[in-house]
Amino acid sequence: MKQFLPADVPFDKEEVFLGNFDKATGGSGRLMLFAGDQKVEHLNNDFYGEGIPPEDNDPEHLFKIASQADIGVFATQFGLISRYAREYREVPYLVKLNSKTNIIPYEAKDPYSQQWLEVEDVVAFKKSSGLDILGVGYTVYLGSEHEHAMLREAANIIHQAHLNGMLAVLWIYPKGKFVEDEHDPHLIAGAAGVGAALGADFAKLKVPYKENRFVPELLQEATQAAGRTGVLCEGGSKVDEVTFLKELYEQIHIGGSRGNGTGRNIHQRPLDEAIRMANAIYAVTVKNASVEEALKIAGGDA
Repeated sequence: MKQFLPADVPFDKEEVFLGNFDKATGGSGRLMLFAGDQKVEHLNNDFYGEGIPPEDNDPEHLFKIASQADIGVFATQFGLISRYAREYREVPYLVKLNSKTNIIPYEAKDPYSQQWLEVEDVVAFKKSSGLDILGVGYTVYLGSEHEHAMLREAANIIHQAHLNGMLAVLWIYPKGKFVEDEHDPHLIAGAAGVGAALGADFAKLKVPYKENRFVPELLQEATQAAGRTGVLCEGGSKVDEVTFLKELYEQIHIGGSRGNGTGRNIHQRPLDEAIRMANAIYAVTVKNASVEEALKIAGGDA
């Protein structure tokens, strides 16, 4: 794990960082991030409607999944953690430090997702609550006219996280009036390089497309450009288990990614099914399970 230890982690925090990294990745160097930040990002569109179980509208559904399934970290906002974590203390948390809604369309105004809280607030919360907070996260919208402000905030967040022995995960999405194709493989590779330049431990990126479909070989440019920053592929809209798990396997074993950030493909299911799907994703990501083995887990046959 030493190859994943950033030089800005102080000597007296090295074991703390390596312990957090090892726990989050299950000793594999790969991260299964259960994304629960969409309550702000997508408002209620992801939690209520046709094809979505009624229980998903209650935020506690996310915590029930996170507490019972195999995950690396559960990423969500500070406030949600503060409301529910007394009953879900065993969950490995990653605090998302910024978020914005999708009410204003990107073609109308370039996005700026400003930092809500400081890393020191998270550190104090971790100490006072005794919660298992392993890291922090932050979104950067590359191509926005406000990217300079977000890049500055991201750089500071990553450094402060490392000074305290915590992981730093970036969501890096090209957005704005000047971004013609956010799934362009070369642009995504550029975003991966920005994540590396900022010193992130992991960068959650869009999936590269060719003619509106995922081609795993196209991901290799991004994973190489990221260097020692691990690439996490976004989970995207809910699809069937076979399609999702096959793409996940190819992202890792062909594209060279080091994990995933998945929300809707887990929580838009009834609790038992959501837990099985999370376990299947974790098995592929961390335990090197095959697609066939993972499908058995998702189907309740393993």
